[in-house]
Amino acid sequence: MTEPSSITRAMRAGIGTDISAGAVIPPIHMSTTYTFADFNEPREHDYARAANPTRELLADAIVTLEGGAGGVVCASGMGAITTVLLALLTSGDSIAIPHDCYGGSWRLFHRLADKGHFTVHTVDFTDTEAACATVRELAPTVVWLETPSNPLLRITDLSLIIAAAKEVGARSVVDNTFLTPVLQRPIELGADIVVHSTTKYLNGHSDVIGGAVVAARAEDAEMCDFWAKTSGTMGTAFDSWLVLRGMRTLPVRMKAHEVGASAIANALQGHPQVHAVHYPGLPDHPGHEVAARQQSGFGGMVSFELAGEAQVRAFIDGLQCFSLAESLGGTESLISHSVTMTHASMSPAALAKAGLCDGLLRLSVGLEDPEDLIADLYAGLDRAAVA
Repeated sequence: MTEPSSITRAMRAGIGTDISAGAVIPPIHMSTTYTFADFNEPREHDYARAANPTRELLADAIVTLEGGAGGVVCASGMGAITTVLLALLTSGDSIAIPHDCYGGSWRLFHRLADKGHFTVHTVDFTDTEAACATVRELAPTVVWLETPSNPLLRITDLSLIIAAAKEVGARSVVDNTFLTPVLQRPIELGADIVVHSTTKYLNGHSDVIGGAVVAARAEDAEMCDFWAKTSGTMGTAFDSWLVLRGMRTLPVRMKAHEVGASAIANALQGHPQVHAVHYPGLPDHPGHEVAARQQSGFGGMVSFELAGEAQVRAFIDGLQCFSLAESLGGTESLISHSVTMTHASMSPAALAKAGLCDGLLRLSVGLEDPEDLIADLYAGLDRAAVA
C-alpha cells in the first residue's frame, strides 16, 4: 500500500494508540504534573505547561496537514501570534504587515510597536509588484501575510512575496486560518511559519479557543516551543482534545462550507442593494486567478457591501439563519459588521486605508441548507431597500 495522504494521516492522529484500555479515540491527559522515574530522572512528560500527550497529538496532526517540521499548540490564535513574535523579533527589528489584516492582529502589532519592541510597516500585499519592491526596500525582519484577508478576502501571491522576503533575509509568516491546510499549504509555497486560530475551522464547532504555530524548519519550531513554554501561551489538554475531535471532519466540512459560500456569493452578485461582493471564487474577483493557482478551494467566507449603516441595521434586524456574532468557521452561519466588531480597535485612518466601510458585512457560511441561507439574506436585502 502506498503512503496515506497527509489528510488521512492527520485524521487518524492518535486513533487506536491507547494501550491501557484499547480505546479507539485517544484519551484526554488532564494531569498537570507527572512523576519522575527517580531522583533527577524526569520522564518524557513532567509538567503540563512544558509537555502534554493530548496537546502533542494535536500539534502532530496540524503539522502533518501543513507539511511542517514541528509545531506548537497555543491557548488562542492571538497566543500563537504572540509566540511567533517572541521567537522571531527583538528590539530594533521590523515587521511588514498587511494594511488590511485582522483587527486583533493589527492591535497587537501596533501596541507592541508603541512599546518599542519593533517597528511596524503596513503594506498592500495585493499589489504584488509594488509589494515585492517595498519588501526589498524595507528589508524587514519578518513579513506577515494573511490571505485571503480578513474581512475583504483579498488575495496575496504567496510565492512571489515570500521569494522577495527571502532575497532580503526576512522570515515569512502566513496566517492560514481562513483556508486551513485542506485548501492552502503556505509552507509548500516557501513560508517559514504558519499560524492558525484553531478556534475557527480546525475546531469547527464554536466551543473552544485555541491557536497553533507550524514551522517549516525544526529549529524554528523549537524556538517557538521554547517561547510558548516560557511565556505560558500553551494550550490546555481538554481544548486540544476538542480541536482534535473537530479536525476529524475538517475535509468534509470545508467542502460543504465552500458549496454554501459559492452559492451565496453568486446569489448576492448583481442584487440592486448590494454594492460589492467579495469572494475569491467569483471569476471577476481581482485575486481569482492567483487564488485558483495557490489554493485548492475558495473557502467559506463571503463579505459584501450595502449603502451604509442604516441599511446594515435594517438588514440584520430579522435574520433567522445568521447569528450576529464575531468569530467564524463553525457549523452555524454567522454575520459580523467589521467596523464595529472584529476591527473596532483599528484607528479611523487604518480602517480607511484598509478599505473597510460602514456598509461592509462579513459572512461565515455554515452548514445549513444554502437555499435557506439565501432566502434569509434576500429578506434582509428587502428590509435594507426600505431603509
